Amino acid sequence: MGTLRFDGKTVIVTGAGNGLGRAHALLFGSRGANVVVNDLGGSMHGGGKSSAAADEVVEQIKAAGGNAVANYDSVEDGASIVKTAMDAFGRVDVLVNNAGILRDKSFAKMTEEDWELVYRVHVLGAFRVTHAVWPIMREQQYGRIVMTASAAGLYGNFGQANYAMAKLGLAGFSNTLAIEGRTKNVHVNTIAPIAGSRLTETVMPQELVDALKPEYVSPLVAYLCHEDTEETGGIFEVGGGFFGKLRWERSVGSMTRLGREITPEIVASHWDSIAGFDETTHPADVMGSMQPIVENVSAGPSRGGNEFIDVDAALGAELPAVKTKYDERDLALYALGVGAAEDPSGADLPLVYELHNEGFKALPTYAVVPAVNAFLNAMKDGLSVPGLNYGLDRVLHGEQRTTLIRPLPKNATLTHKARVKNIFDKGKHGIVEIETKTYDEDDDLLCINEIVIVVRGAGGWGGERGESSEAKPIPETKPDAVVEEKTHDNQALLYRLSGDWNPLHADPQFAKMFGFDRPILHGLCTLGFAGRHVVQAFANNDPRYVKRIGVRFADSVFPGETLVTEMWKQDGAIRFVTKAKERDSVVLKDGVIELFDEIPKKAPKSKTIELPVSDEGATAVPTSADVFTAIRRYIEANPSLAKNVQTVFRFELSNPGSAWTIDLKKGEVHVGRDGDADTTLALTDDDFMKMCTGEADAQKMFMNGQLKITGNVMASQKLEFLKKLDPAWVFEAAAERGGGAAPVVSDEPTSWDVFIAIEDHVKRNPDLVAKIGMVYRFDLTDPSTTWTIDLKNGAVVEGAPASADCTLTLSDADFMAMTKGEADPQKLFMGGQLKISGNIMASQKLEFLQKMDPEEAKAAVIAARKAGRGPSANETTTADAPSASQAEAIAKQIEAQLAEAKDLAGTVQILLTDPDAAMTVDASAVKLERASEPSATVTVAQDDLLGLLKKEKSAQELFQRGELRIDGDLDVARRLWFIR
Repeated sequence: MGTLRFDGKTVIVTGAGNGLGRAHALLFGSRGANVVVNDLGGSMHGGGKSSAAADEVVEQIKAAGGNAVANYDSVEDGASIVKTAMDAFGRVDVLVNNAGILRDKSFAKMTEEDWELVYRVHVLGAFRVTHAVWPIMREQQYGRIVMTASAAGLYGNFGQANYAMAKLGLAGFSNTLAIEGRTKNVHVNTIAPIAGSRLTETVMPQELVDALKPEYVSPLVAYLCHEDTEETGGIFEVGGGFFGKLRWERSVGSMTRLGREITPEIVASHWDSIAGFDETTHPADVMGSMQPIVENVSAGPSRGGNEFIDVDAALGAELPAVKTKYDERDLALYALGVGAAEDPSGADLPLVYELHNEGFKALPTYAVVPAVNAFLNAMKDGLSVPGLNYGLDRVLHGEQRTTLIRPLPKNATLTHKARVKNIFDKGKHGIVEIETKTYDEDDDLLCINEIVIVVRGAGGWGGERGESSEAKPIPETKPDAVVEEKTHDNQALLYRLSGDWNPLHADPQFAKMFGFDRPILHGLCTLGFAGRHVVQAFANNDPRYVKRIGVRFADSVFPGETLVTEMWKQDGAIRFVTKAKERDSVVLKDGVIELFDEIPKKAPKSKTIELPVSDEGATAVPTSADVFTAIRRYIEANPSLAKNVQTVFRFELSNPGSAWTIDLKKGEVHVGRDGDADTTLALTDDDFMKMCTGEADAQKMFMNGQLKITGNVMASQKLEFLKKLDPAWVFEAAAERGGGAAPVVSDEPTSWDVFIAIEDHVKRNPDLVAKIGMVYRFDLTDPSTTWTIDLKNGAVVEGAPASADCTLTLSDADFMAMTKGEADPQKLFMGGQLKISGNIMASQKLEFLQKMDPEEAKAAVIAARKAGRGPSANETTTADAPSASQAEAIAKQIEAQLAEAKDLAGTVQILLTDPDAAMTVDASAVKLERASEPSATVTVAQDDLLGLLKKEKSAQELFQRGELRIDGDLDVARRLWFIR
C-alpha cells in the first residue's frame, strides 16, 4: 500500500485549535489536504471566545507547506463553517466532528444549563455542521464523516451524565447516516478516543493523560476518511497505540411464545439466558434486532408449559450430535452385565468371545446403551435441552422402544442425533419422548431409540394428553415359552460398567434417600435379561434376528432376585412380561419383540448420483453459476415477476468470489456488479449452494452471521420465488456448461491460476532461461499437487520433473498466502512451513515472479480456462501415489497358495497399509481391487502380511496387538491359512 494522501480534498475539522482536533488538522495538512481549522477559542467548559488557537494551527500547516484557513464560528452555526470551506476551496470532502466541552458534575448537582450546553455543542453542533455539508457530499457522490464519541458514552462514567448522553447520541446519529449515505458513497464512522487533552484532565490521572497522545488517534481518523476506505457504520476505540472496532453483542435471550401468559416469574426463571453471555448474537441492524420477534410472531400461538417443561422451547428441539465408539470388549462386558454366559461353554459364548467359530454376535438390547450413555455424559458436561428444566430426581424411565435397521456390528464409531419428539400432559405428570437416531461410520442409519420419560409432578398445564397408555391385558392362554433366571447380588455393579453411572444402582445411602432399602437394578439391565430370554426361545439364540423391541417399566428389581419372562407368539411378534419371582411383581409389561424373517445385511454404499454429462463426456457438477442460469430461465418464463417485485438484488459470494445481479426491475440476471442494488446478500459460495439445496436454512444463516443482508433488508423476503425453481434446470445448465464453457473466473485465485500466470510470464520473457537456467519443483499439500517451473527449457507444467535443481514444499494455503503477500517466504522457511531442498540458493532467483503484471496474469488465466484447461480438482499427483508392485507380488503369492484356503465359502477383502492397497480373495482367484460386499475384511500392513505368508509372524500375536484387524464374518476370514 502506498502513502495515503488527500491531495485536492477539502477537510473540515471542528474544535481543531487544541488536543485531538489540532492533531487531526496537522495530519491532514501534512498529507496534502485543504484544511478548514474550526475553533471558537472558548474554554473547555464552553465559555469565552478567541481566534488564537485556530490561527496557530493554520500557521503550522502553512509553515509545513500545506494549505489551510481558519474559522472561528461556533459549531451551532454549522452553515457558516461550511461556507468558509466552499468560499476558500469550492468543495468539502471530509468532515471530522470533534468540537466538544465538559461540564462535569454528579447528576445530583447538575443544572439544566450544564445539560443543555453540553447537548448544544456536542449533539446540536454536530447536527448543524453535518446538515450543512450533507447535500454537498450527496451531490458530488463522495464524502467521509467522522463523529467523536467517548468511552463515557459507551460505558457511562461518574459525573458525566450530560457528556455520556451526548456522546452515545452521536454514535446513533452516525449509524443512521451511514445507512442513508451508503448509496451516495458517503461513509460515516464513529471514534471513541482515549487521548490526553484538556477534556480528560478532570477524569484521568495526569501520568495517564501524559501517555495518551492525541497524535495516536489521528492516524485512524485519516484512514477512515481516505477515499480508498470502504468502512462505514463502524465504532472504533482508539488511543495509546490501540485500535479496535466495537460491535453490539446480545445474549441469545429467552423466547416466550405469544398466547401464553408472560409473568415476572417466567422472566426470573430464564434470567440466565436473558442476562448471560454464554451464547450471543451480534445484530448489525434494525432487522437483525427485530429477527427474534419476527420469528416469534411467525411461530404461531404457544403450546403451553410450566416451570419444568416449556413445550414451545422443547418440542422438536434437536440436541448436538454426539459421537461414541464401541468394540467387542464393550459388547462382551454388556452381555455379562445382563447375565449372559453363566455357563462359559454354553450357547452364549458367541456373545462374549470375539474369536468364536460361529462368529461374534451383539445383543440387540445393547443398541440403547451407547445413545443413553452419550447423552448422560453430555449432561454431566453441561448439555441442557432447551425448555426442559427438571433434574434427574424427577425422572422415571417409563418406556423404551428400539428399532434395529440391521444387526449391530462388532465394533463401530457411531453418531447419535437426538430430538424431543413428543411432549404430553398426563395431568399430574409430564411425558417427554426423546428420539435418538444412531448412524454408523458411513452415515447409514443403524438403529432408532425412543425413550419415554415420566417427569413426576410436571404436568397440569392443560396440554395434549397423547394416546392412552393403559396396559394391554396379558393373554389368558398359557405362555408359549417361559425362561427363569436368577440375577446376582452384584448384578447392578457389573452392569454399571457399561456406562450408567447413576449412584441409585450402587450407593446404599443414595438409594435410601429415594426410598429403597438398597440399590436397585437398572431397568435397561432387566430389559437385557428379557431380550436374551426371547432370543433363546424364539430366535434359536441368534440375536441378529431381532428387529424391534418395546417395553414399559412397571416396577423396580433388586439385585439377587429371580426374573421370570413369560412369552407368547402373537400376530407375527413375541409379546412378553417379566416378573420378579420372589415378590410376584410385574417389572416389565407390554413387552413386544419383532423378528426379521432373514438377517439383513448392511446395504452397499450408495452410488454417486448420475449427473448430466457434457458432449465431451465430462461429468457436469452444478455450481453457483448454474443456479443463476436456472434463475435467469425462471425469470424469463415468468415476466410478471419483475413487475410485482421491482427490486434489484446483488449476491456477493466468497470462497471463491463472484458477484451476481438479479434485476427484477428489468427482468435480467447477469454476472457482475453493474448498477445499484436495492438489497445485497453476502455469503460464501458453499453456503449459497447449501441454501439452494435445502441443506442450510437462510434464516438461521442470517442469525448466525453467515448471511449478511444490507440495503432494503425486508425486500430479501421477496426472494421466496427461488423455492419454485425446478432442480432439473440447474442440472441442465451444468450439462450445457459441461467441460466446454468457461466458468466464472474466481475473485480468489487458486494455485492453478498462479502457475498458469507464471507460465504466461515465462513465455513473455524468454530471456529468463539464459539468466536463471534452473528447474524448480513445487510440491504443494492439502490438496496435493506438483508443478515444475523449467527455466532451462522455458516451460511451466503440472507434474514432477525428471530432476529438479531446487524443490520447494509447502501447503497450498501457505503458497497462496505467499503469492498474495500475506505471508513472508523467509518467515515460512524459518518456521518450517516452507521446506527447500537441493540448491537452496537457487530459490532466491525466483524473485523474478514479483515483476509479473497482474493484468497480464488475469488475462492468461481467463484465456486458459476458455481454452478448456482447468485445475486438476484436488487430485493427488502421481508422485504421491504409492507403488503397487509389492501388492502385486503378495497377490500372486496368495493365489499360488490358494488351495490351502479350505472351504473358503465367501469373499475376503484384504486392505493393506504402508503403503495402501486392496485385494479381494475368493475360492478361485485373487484380484487387486476392493470387494463390493465382502464376507470379511482383513486389515494389515504389507510387511506383516508378507511375514504371515512366510510363517515368520503369528496372526494371533498381530491380532492381540491390534496390528491385524478382522471385520465381518470371522469364520470366513479364518479359513485363510495365514489367519488360522
